[in-house]
Amino acid sequence: MIKVYCYSRCTTCKRALQWLDEHGIEHEVIDIKAEHPDEDALRRYYAMSGLPLKRFFNTSGIQYRERELSKKLPDMTEDEQLRLLSTDGMLIKRPLVVGANLVLTGFREAEWEEKLMRV
Repeated sequence: MIKVYCYSRCTTCKRALQWLDEHGIEHEVIDIKAEHPDEDALRRYYAMSGLPLKRFFNTSGIQYRERELSKKLPDMTEDEQLRLLSTDGMLIKRPLVVGANLVLTGFREAEWEEKLMRV
């Protein structure tokens, strides 16, 4: 079963959960604000994903904009970025999907179709 880190007020998360239900994919929903992944988990997810670390940041979120992270991230090390991500679930791109051999950030239907329908 996959874990889906979501925020209940996020419309993208709602669409993603509906997609999972429609496709009969079992999943565990985790409130990303209350139970966000810690630094060790984020390190594992990042390594598993093969994605650039920037894809883990919620670049359209209020926290990202208020902290002016678009200006700060380029000067931060990966360790510093992972530490920062682990401090606040609202900084993390959502939904964040974690399975045995996959990690997805955000909801892009074609990508989910390709990756989740073969799980």
